[in-house]
Amino acid sequence: ARALKVGCGADAGVDLGPMITKEAMLRAVRLVTESVERGARVALDGRAITVPGYPSGNFLGPTVLADVTPDMPCYTEEIFGPVLCVVTAPTLDAAIALVNANAMGNGVALFTASGGAARRFQHEIEVGQVGINVPVPVPLPFFSWSSSKGSLLGDHHFYGRSAVHFYTQLKTVVSRWEYSDAQSDAGSVNFAG
Repeated sequence: ARALKVGCGADAGVDLGPMITKEAMLRAVRLVTESVERGARVALDGRAITVPGYPSGNFLGPTVLADVTPDMPCYTEEIFGPVLCVVTAPTLDAAIALVNANAMGNGVALFTASGGAARRFQHEIEVGQVGINVPVPVPLPFFSWSSSKGSLLGDHHFYGRSAVHFYTQLKTVVSRWEYSDAQSDAGSVNFAG
């Protein structure tokens, strides 16, 4: 995270652009600051970043908070910014219970060398996007955004198959034709079979 280049998203070599609004950036900074005041340890602090040429930009650099507990604002509220909150648990059972007790259900990641632990975690966890040994469980934009619980607003997800179903009208056509009805002197090809 320390090596990520922050700047205007249109500039060459930039890894991380600005947040969507000044309010979103200030909210993220507030949640980080309040969490630090409650005991989170700052492993990487992106709150004071300056980007040359953009003095009024809505920039928040990569931020990593360690020793996060479930009562901290960075855990109870979704930040939607470049902030990674590291929560540890003594056992797999404790980790699953901790995550499942959260009112939100956007994404979670487990780092483990145990295939059995990974399989159990992915089946018992009540979160829409699960990462195993990856920090952000979002593969590519065309995959379904599968948030759950308080992280889902509305009835449908907005990426992947759900988006196609939302933005299109499905049609089912059932018909029966006798082949002998078709008269043609030209050859034909049937791609449906």
